[in-house]
Amino acid sequence: MSEPHSLPSPIVNAENQAFWQAAQEGKLILKLCHSCKEVHYYPRTICPHCGSNDTTWVNSEGLGEIYSFTVMRRGVEFPFAMAYVLLKEGISLLTHLTNCDFNMIRIGQKVRVVFQETQDGQKTHLFEPLN
Repeated sequence: MSEPHSLPSPIVNAENQAFWQAAQEGKLILKLCHSCKEVHYYPRTICPHCGSNDTTWVNSEGLGEIYSFTVMRRGVEFPFAMAYVLLKEGISLLTHLTNCDFNMIRIGQKVRVVFQETQDGQKTHLFEPLN
């Protein structure tokens, strides 16, 4: 089973402040570009696909599947797992996995977003397996 460990605090700025406020409320939001209709992550004003600044926040279902993962066991106080998760919205993001047996993680495994506090009390998103 995964061990709890302290997550680093994010760097909050004017461009991503809404993202981190939503996390405090237990919501995962993404940016949608109205010019090219692509969703993107990490949250930023300028669309990385087409360069437009016509972007807005949209809610994510927070559901996806593991695309790739690694488990860190050596040289760390507590083992931890990181994964690229492909969200239903069609984007992938690098994240921590939690609430799971690291020996049972597999590619294609369905996951959902959960929120955990960082060192300074800011909530951040992680993902846990669905059954």
